[in-house]
Amino acid sequence: MHIHILGICGTFMGGLAVLAKQLGYRVTGSDANVYPPMSTQLEQQGIELTEGYDPSQLDPAPDLVVIGNAMSRGNPCVEYVLDRNLPYISGPQWLLEHVLQDRWVLAVAGTHGKTTTASMLAWVLEYAKLEPGFLIGGVPGNFPVSARLGSAPFFVIEADEYDCAFFDKRSKFVHYHPRTLVMNNLEFDHADIFPDLAAIQRQFHHLMRTVPSNGRVLFPKADDNLTAVRKMGCWSEVELVGQDDAKWKALKLAEDGSAFEVWLDGVKQGEVHWECIGEHNVNNGLMAIAAARHAGVMVEHGIAALCQFKSPKRRMELKGEVAGISVYDDFAHHPTAIETTLGGLRAKVGASRILAVLEPRSNTMKLGVHKEELAGSFTGADEVFFFQPPNIGWDLGEVTAHMSRPAKVFNDLDTLINRLVAESRDGDHILIMSNGGFGGIHDKLIARLKDYHGEL
Repeated sequence: MHIHILGICGTFMGGLAVLAKQLGYRVTGSDANVYPPMSTQLEQQGIELTEGYDPSQLDPAPDLVVIGNAMSRGNPCVEYVLDRNLPYISGPQWLLEHVLQDRWVLAVAGTHGKTTTASMLAWVLEYAKLEPGFLIGGVPGNFPVSARLGSAPFFVIEADEYDCAFFDKRSKFVHYHPRTLVMNNLEFDHADIFPDLAAIQRQFHHLMRTVPSNGRVLFPKADDNLTAVRKMGCWSEVELVGQDDAKWKALKLAEDGSAFEVWLDGVKQGEVHWECIGEHNVNNGLMAIAAARHAGVMVEHGIAALCQFKSPKRRMELKGEVAGISVYDDFAHHPTAIETTLGGLRAKVGASRILAVLEPRSNTMKLGVHKEELAGSFTGADEVFFFQPPNIGWDLGEVTAHMSRPAKVFNDLDTLINRLVAESRDGDHILIMSNGGFGGIHDKLIARLKDYHGEL
């Protein structure tokens, strides 16, 4: 069977392509821009890639066209598919019908931490020798690929609330039918497709409706937005994760979250000592251990696995160190994620200076939905450097005027890099946050720091 994937270089669709190839299908695909790292992963799998959307790529016609959610009416390939009545399907529905139908699905949903928590959960199951399948929207540190079929009944999936396709505006995760569901957290996001928080809560409740009565849903005890979702109706087992009287608790042994105790039903189960930092990662780790326990993994094995966990790419990833200046890459692009990421780094580095750099690139950021909360999310930084993209519809100067930290706005990447080089000094930590490539700023900054400080 030959399937052709439109929008193949996205993390979800690229992972889907890998799974289809492992199932024995002939897989081809196209994207507007074919670029690493996904293009490299796909080519290594023997998947033929086409740049652009010339309809000639669909002649001769494949058996099935899988259409990504970045494709809209008016796209030449989409119009060709519809005009010639070629069979087509969304990525999430294809995944359900061809991969997930007979699996024990462990799904990780939430506004923040999906990639990291799904990576943790897949690694815990792998450590327990369960050989799970998985599809993760990032590059996990403990695996060489972002997706694989696995050989066990278990399949871990990052459950995204974004819509499926131009013809299916439901959230992707309603197709996954999980038996184990992690509800990590919930805030307003994706303002380009959701009018308000209530609309997202409705989709999360649709997801809960698909969990069987003998399935299990893990909720954070202290998340009011998810508590409201649960009160809309829940027909499955529930376990609360968090503090106080929750079934699962974590007690930090280190302020930066690099060590913590795991407690279940008031009994200490063990200690995690790992390379991750931040309160958010402690919560993510606790969720992963709890979810794995539902699949039969003993808590002590979950704890041992996390001690060997490696963070996914772009999650507080140390890109380099020059003249005592550390440069990090992080995916944070929502005020809460920015605040928690900075908080974790602050707890780790103490009084050392943190220079925070942000490119507001997500659709929600471009619309200015979070600009009121943005100023307060940088309290963990000493200085803030904003990059003003050309396609953003508001002035970042509106944020800097309300900040308690020195903040500057740049609309030229080279100028921004030069200022960072000039202002940084031995012992500083430069944290770069964006959900895109940010013009290759990390490598350019490290190269200029080496040149400035005379390092080879």
